[in-house]
Amino acid sequence: MELPGENPMLLAKPFKSVALISLLCLPLTALADWQLDGGNSSVQFVSVKKSTIAETHHFKGLSGKISDSGNANVDIELASVETNIPIRNERMQKMLFDTAKYARAAITAQVDAEQLKALAPGKSLSVTTDLSLDVHGAQKTHKAQLQVTGLENGGLLVTSTAPIVINAGDFQLLEGIEKLREIAGLDSISPIVPVTVKLVFTKQ
Repeated sequence: MELPGENPMLLAKPFKSVALISLLCLPLTALADWQLDGGNSSVQFVSVKKSTIAETHHFKGLSGKISDSGNANVDIELASVETNIPIRNERMQKMLFDTAKYARAAITAQVDAEQLKALAPGKSLSVTTDLSLDVHGAQKTHKAQLQVTGLENGGLLVTSTAPIVINAGDFQLLEGIEKLREIAGLDSISPIVPVTVKLVFTKQ
């Protein structure tokens, strides 16, 4: 019941001001995100040709973050693929990933941000989580076994403790693999691709 002479809109303003001041007074660590350090991070994958020859490749263009609410994402610039053979880089960009149409791949997950905030430098924890992969216009979820290690200044090191095994057929990449096989004159290129990650996040 409104008392005589009181304006409910005026009463609401002090409460809003108190809420804003309380938010600003929270510790910075409670509000900060973790930003991916792309230069010190890597996403690697292994290709197997002629049934027995395995080669490791990686992507140089990585970005992403973990939000204060635990939303984690890593974006991969597919044109940054590095196989140590320039012509093979170009063929993968055009024939496999079709980077003119699909410039990026994305990895997303939901993590326990409170657990990460409590991780002291040098301490590690094992995490099994669902990673959602968006590659070449297709999406699929994979289980991932990860180790998270606390770094100085609140940073995080995230590494895979077991390869994440990708089937190229799940991401409409089989046609591209066949084109690569034909142009390289190979008997076979496996569609089963193990992927490993080393991700360094800095506290913002």
